[in-house]
Amino acid sequence: QVQLVESGGGLVQPGGSLRLSCAASGIIFSLFPMGWYRQAPGKQRELVARVSSSGNINYADSVKGRFTISRDNAKNAVYLQMNSLKPEDTAVYYCNTDPPLNRGRDWGQGTQVTVSS
Repeated sequence: QVQLVESGGGLVQPGGSLRLSCAASGIIFSLFPMGWYRQAPGKQRELVARVSSSGNINYADSVKGRFTISRDNAKNAVYLQMNSLKPEDTAVYYCNTDPPLNRGRDWGQGTQVTVSS
């Protein structure tokens, strides 16, 4: 059974930082590209950062230069370091494979990130 467990969200002031973590189980983690997605209220879920199984990394333009994705295959974990946070980064953040598992039907509970003064 696939499990994705995100953690590390919270309330932070603009310009602050957070580090999100995701623990995955039930998949051969090292074989999958992994991504961090986010969904803001009233908006569609979007992919903001991706790391391939070989370590190639891509970012959405909106987070480039501020967010850093990394993975630890030994721990079946993927991380998102978020710096210089902006109010528009407020969203629920999820990790998943890219493309998402089971055609997008398998997601974790996500972790809420709120950027506000």
